[in-house]
Amino acid sequence: MARGVMLMSGGIDSPVALHYLLRQGHEMIAVHMDNRPFTDDSPLEKVIDHLALLRARYGQPIPLFLVPHGSTQITLMRSTDRHVGCVLCRRFMWRAAERIAEREGATFLATGEALGQVASQTLANMRSATAAVRLPIVRPLIGLDKREIETVARSIGTYGISTRPGVCCQAVPDRPATRSHLVQIANEETRLDVNAIVDDCLRRAVQL
Repeated sequence: MARGVMLMSGGIDSPVALHYLLRQGHEMIAVHMDNRPFTDDSPLEKVIDHLALLRARYGQPIPLFLVPHGSTQITLMRSTDRHVGCVLCRRFMWRAAERIAEREGATFLATGEALGQVASQTLANMRSATAAVRLPIVRPLIGLDKREIETVARSIGTYGISTRPGVCCQAVPDRPATRSHLVQIANEETRLDVNAIVDDCLRRAVQL
């Protein structure tokens, strides 16, 4: 089995995706992108509780890396087209996860994305986002609908944690693009010092 890095939010999907990968015997590392001040403490608290539950269930340590992402969001909001903000945001998340994977000897990245659930998960936007990294990306939930995912979440005990009150990310644009194009995304990133942004986030990252 392989070692992978899982992008973890406080939502319903990512702990279910992590459950499937752990069940298959993969060794997993969790990365949580900390969107404060655009959210509250609840996403991190939920991730910590999700991982405690899954560690106990599978007897695996599942290290957690907390990567500050709020400063990146501020830079994107100031310097790039807000309509593609979610795609640009995801590209920086993937870059940070890939750097951690390379450092920790992981060979793939993973996410709880399911096709078409939100604006960032259209096929066009997923392609634009993941073009930022080289490692393969595993999406255990890609063909499931929300009801199916919720059923699994209830069965493994993560649903109650995921649905606790909390503030959703306030950096999401009013009208996010659903069909981005790589040429457009690459042009937006010419306004940024991409490597410096990622370096800064990883320098401030901590393992919990």
